[in-house]
Amino acid sequence: MKQNKYDDLGFRKYSQMPRSIGGLNAAGEWPVLRTMLPELHDKNVLDLGCGFGWHCQYAREQQARSVVGVDLSEKMLAHAREITIDSAIEYRQLAIEDIDFRAGEFDVVISSLALHYVERFDIICRKVHHCLVQGGSFILSVEHPVFTALAAQDWYYGPQGERLHWPVDDYQSEGLREARCQQVPSNYRHLYECVN
Repeated sequence: MKQNKYDDLGFRKYSQMPRSIGGLNAAGEWPVLRTMLPELHDKNVLDLGCGFGWHCQYAREQQARSVVGVDLSEKMLAHAREITIDSAIEYRQLAIEDIDFRAGEFDVVISSLALHYVERFDIICRKVHHCLVQGGSFILSVEHPVFTALAAQDWYYGPQGERLHWPVDDYQSEGLREARCQQVPSNYRHLYECVN
């Protein structure tokens, strides 16, 4: 289930999101994710689902030795290359499911808001374990399923248009979920990736 929702109409919407314009400082999960990262100085870093390359650039700012960013989206990577001037960062167009790096090639693997798109998380974990040095770090974040609990993916509103609550009726249901992104609530935009 290799998904590339970002090279169609979704790219325009994604590129207009605050995180796409403002980088990590506009990403709601970044303050917490940053505290989870190990020391990156002199480390080889892999970013799975690198998008515009913000985490790759951050790793180099922290003096990582080298960074490889992987993403399936040709448009995302084209933009990442445009805004990156650093020969120690390499971007590769590749599905996360297709990674095949040497054993122990990386000290740190980062993946932010990308792994909820893969069908077999267990296989990705085995591949990450293989390419990490012994004692290496795998730091990840995924979209919370509360955002896709209902197909409508919108607030319930009161008679005057006031927001009442976010529906979570089918939150516990397992299986495929599709993001529709009709009207993402403004105070959740920083947590929610929408492409349709």
